[in-house]
Amino acid sequence: MAEAIDWLPDGTPFSPRFGDRYHSSANQGLDQARATFLQGCDLPEAWAGQAQWRILETGFGLGLNFLVTWAAWRNDPARPRLLHFVSCEAWPVSAGDLLRAAPQDPELQPLAAQLAEQWWGLLPGVHRLAFEDGQVLLTLYIGDAATLLRQQQPLVDTVYLDGFSPRCNPDMWNSELIKAVARCCQRGTRLATWSVAASLRAQLTSCGFEVRKVPGTPPKRDNLQARYAPAWTLRAAPATEPPLFATPSHCVVVGSGLAGAGAAASLARRGWQVSVLDQGDTPAAGASGLPAGLFAPHTSPDDAPLSRLSRAGVRWVRQVAQMLLTASQDWAPSGVLEHCVDGRLSLPAAWHAHDHPGHDWSHPADRAYTHTAGLGEDSVAQWHACGGWIRPAHLVAALLAQPGISWHGGVQVARITRSHTAPTADPGAMAPWQLWNAAGELLAEAPLVVLATGAGSIPLCADLVRPGTLRPLRGQVSWGWADLAPALPPFPVNGHGNLVPQAYSPQGPLWVLGSTFERGQTELPKSAQDIAAGRLYNQQRLANLIPGLAAPLQALFERPGAVHDWAAVRCTTPDRLPVVGPLQRQALPGLCISTALGARGLTLALLCGELLAAWLHAEPLPIEAKLAQALRAERLSP
Repeated sequence: MAEAIDWLPDGTPFSPRFGDRYHSSANQGLDQARATFLQGCDLPEAWAGQAQWRILETGFGLGLNFLVTWAAWRNDPARPRLLHFVSCEAWPVSAGDLLRAAPQDPELQPLAAQLAEQWWGLLPGVHRLAFEDGQVLLTLYIGDAATLLRQQQPLVDTVYLDGFSPRCNPDMWNSELIKAVARCCQRGTRLATWSVAASLRAQLTSCGFEVRKVPGTPPKRDNLQARYAPAWTLRAAPATEPPLFATPSHCVVVGSGLAGAGAAASLARRGWQVSVLDQGDTPAAGASGLPAGLFAPHTSPDDAPLSRLSRAGVRWVRQVAQMLLTASQDWAPSGVLEHCVDGRLSLPAAWHAHDHPGHDWSHPADRAYTHTAGLGEDSVAQWHACGGWIRPAHLVAALLAQPGISWHGGVQVARITRSHTAPTADPGAMAPWQLWNAAGELLAEAPLVVLATGAGSIPLCADLVRPGTLRPLRGQVSWGWADLAPALPPFPVNGHGNLVPQAYSPQGPLWVLGSTFERGQTELPKSAQDIAAGRLYNQQRLANLIPGLAAPLQALFERPGAVHDWAAVRCTTPDRLPVVGPLQRQALPGLCISTALGARGLTLALLCGELLAAWLHAEPLPIEAKLAQALRAERLSP
């Protein structure tokens, strides 16, 4: 439920929960954001020429500090390549109130509209919102600020200490929160706030800040500025490792499916020159080349880790698709109907309420949806409003077309070794990794290599992971032209199996039905017998998924040439979670992996690329720290 706001007769927003105004006037709020926080932290001067800048805010409120900082970044020719803005908010307001509270400023109004468009589904936890083609990243911590900062511990360069007054909301200014903020700082981190309470000054000083009063922003007489300069030796935060590379240089990504393209795009956005090597003649020639696929969140009554991870993946893939793809041709945010064939919803009970943020993601399906899909009146189903379909090869092509990426096909990497010498005389330079083909020819070398070849990663990692932890998983889909099929629903349907009914193609709309799960099988192309078995399996799944379509599509399957088959080999793990990050950070620095996406490549691949980039550059994580730890590649180390 969005936080309720009262609007006073003079037009200023007021919080009934805390009995306090958000600001006394629109102009006062704007002045405070610019003078107290932005200029109080020596911005934009402090970030000039930096590769990235990381700002932490303790109370997002109505988003004014974020909007002002974003605008300053846009206007600064010396801005950092990447701006991270991490903000805590226990009680997020509605998107409508965000827009209403935005200053009537021609520079800020369009930014507020972009923010409001992404302001949905803010369940407790971590949410990553992207702007400016992914160069401005807003990471929201929804929940208790002190708790989430202890869990995430982002390393930051600037702190905006903001919130309702200590009198109205003492929890936002207590020693527990100040200690959590200090753990996120590095030596030299600047902090600014409008509060000059003696207790706050004492807490900041005891946590290692040098504190001083400065002239305030009217109507405040004084403001507070501080610099993190503890007299003791700092320990690295558990959730933050030092960046593996001082500056971006050359990187090689092996594989140009969703995982490889996602990693390449995330690294290129941070300044890497990325060479993508693939054994195929075109990108997405492997498991990412299926005609069309769907993305949708996993749900569970207890909101299990996979459910939270899939939501983060869905949000990120939607944002990337909106940036790079053409709606209705390359993708469509159509929503996805999940038929619960076992007769039970898998939603947390609270999500049934229309005003709950979980309802923005998934909720019990209205009868109109089940009727449109041809399901019976007694069918149990849930509607994933944030789901949709994508042509994966189109997404891969758009990702690889980003500046800084070059693609090289027909290249088979057979072996990876480490050079014995660094490429420069710099003693801190990292010796490059070398990639060889089967004939012993050197294909490429770079200090950073990312293996993202799906099942092709298994032989390359044979000596780097425990045996059996990366496993092949063959899958087959059936597809045909929608104009030859009976009436199909206008949105994808999933459950046990899935149907993408009307995906765009230049030759006409097509439908895709699948997929099989053939564990341990790697042979391609499949034999005629295996293809027939795969078709039968997919048809049987359809009979349970949408019973009314089974008989009409059966006739189509029996018509020669009307149905086609596509198969590929995916990669998975025993715990069914992706494998991301350095394989062995200390022993094999610069050798990374992003694979084992199983059947959730469209949902998770791009998020894994962002997570990998965050680890390499000591950035705020795009997901909960505990979830990130569960995906680490080092869990497979021998």
